[in-house]
Amino acid sequence: MKETAPLQLQLERFLPDDGYAGTLVARVWRPDVQGPSVVALRASGVYDLSADYPTMSSLLDQPEPARCVHLAPGQRLGSVQEILAHSDEALRHLQKPFFLAPCDLQVVKAAGVTFAASLIERLIEEQADGDPAKAQEVRAQMVAKVGTDLSALKPGSPQAMALKQHLKAQGLWSQYLEVGIGPDAEIFGKAPVLSSVGTGADIGIRADSTWNNPEPEVVLAVDGRARIVGAALGNDVNLRDLEGRSALLLSKAKDNNASCAIGPYIRLFDASFGLADVRREQVDLRVDGPEGFVLQGMNSMQFISREPQDLVEQATAAHQYPDGFMLFLGTLFAPTQDRDEPGGGFTHKLGDRVAIRSAHLGELCNRVNLSEKAAPWTFGLRAFINNLAARGLLAQRAL
Repeated sequence: MKETAPLQLQLERFLPDDGYAGTLVARVWRPDVQGPSVVALRASGVYDLSADYPTMSSLLDQPEPARCVHLAPGQRLGSVQEILAHSDEALRHLQKPFFLAPCDLQVVKAAGVTFAASLIERLIEEQADGDPAKAQEVRAQMVAKVGTDLSALKPGSPQAMALKQHLKAQGLWSQYLEVGIGPDAEIFGKAPVLSSVGTGADIGIRADSTWNNPEPEVVLAVDGRARIVGAALGNDVNLRDLEGRSALLLSKAKDNNASCAIGPYIRLFDASFGLADVRREQVDLRVDGPEGFVLQGMNSMQFISREPQDLVEQATAAHQYPDGFMLFLGTLFAPTQDRDEPGGGFTHKLGDRVAIRSAHLGELCNRVNLSEKAAPWTFGLRAFINNLAARGLLAQRAL
C-alpha cells in the first residue's frame, strides 16, 4: 500500500444501537503484561476480568455467563473510546492496549451455502440468460414442481428433495446445491485457535488471488456443552478464484494469515438479546476503496435456510468441542458490482476499508492487506499458556 489511511473507528458505530444495555465482552492486548485479557465493556470503561476468568472459553462455560460478567468488578484499563482509538493497526502505540478478536481457545468453524433461496436464484438467472421475463417463467416452473415458495424452502424437506430431482433433470445439480438444500449442512474449519484478528486489524488476501471478497456474517459463540451463549460479527474473507477452481481448495481459499476477522466483541445472551434477535439480525457491509470506490451490501438473517440451532447440532452430532467454538452462519451477500471495468465484477484492492455492522452487534472494521504482508501470527497456544502462567492466573482459576 502506498499510503495507509486511518480507519476512523467511531465509538457510536462500534457500540450497538442500544449502547451498553447488553452484556458486551471482548479481549484486549495489554502491553504491560505482554498478553491478552478478557474484558467487559461498560459505560464507565473497559474492565479486565482475567483474575476471575483467564480465558473467554472459561467465562462462556459458566452456567450464566452474562450474570458472571455483571458480578465481576474487574480492573479498569481505560475508556472504550481510548482503547478503540488504539485498535487501528496503522495507528497503534506499542505501550497502549487495543482490542483483539474476542475468542481465544474456541475452534473457529463456518457454515457455507446456508441461504438456499439466493443460491437457487443464481441458478435461475443462469438458466434465464439474464432475461428477467424468462427468469420469472423458470421460477414459476420450479415453484410448480416443488409446490412451495422457494424462499421458504427448508433444506432436507420433501419439497427440497423434489427440487433436487428437478434440478438434476435440468442438468443444474452441483455439490453446492447438495449442501444448500440437502439434509447435511456444509460446516468446515475456518481458522486455527487464536489466529482470528479483531476490529482495527488488517485482514489478509493471498498475493496470488485475483478474485476475492468479504463475507459479512453473524458468528455464534458456543460453549463446551454446545450451548449458544452469544454472538459476534465476522468477516469470512473468501478467495473466489481459488474456491472456484475446485472445492478441494477450500482451505486455501478460506484459511490464510489474517483471513478471519471476528468482533468487535461477543454480545452475551441476556434479557436484552437472544437467539431470536440473531435470527432477525440484518448485517450491513460497506467497502471504501483507496481510489474512491464504494460497495454496499446486506446480509439478512431472516432469509437463512437453516436454523442456527440446527447448524450447532450438526456441528456437534459426532464431535465434541470442550473449549467451545465460534460458528460463522454464512451470508446472503455476494458482490456483483463492477469495480474497474464493465463486466469485471468486484475484487478487493489493498487498502480497502471493510466495515460490517448490525444493530445489536456494533461494527467490525478492518483494512485489506496481503496475507503475506499482514502482521504474522506468532502468539499461539504455547505463548498464551506461558503468559497466563507468568501472570499467576493459572493458579487462581481453571482455563
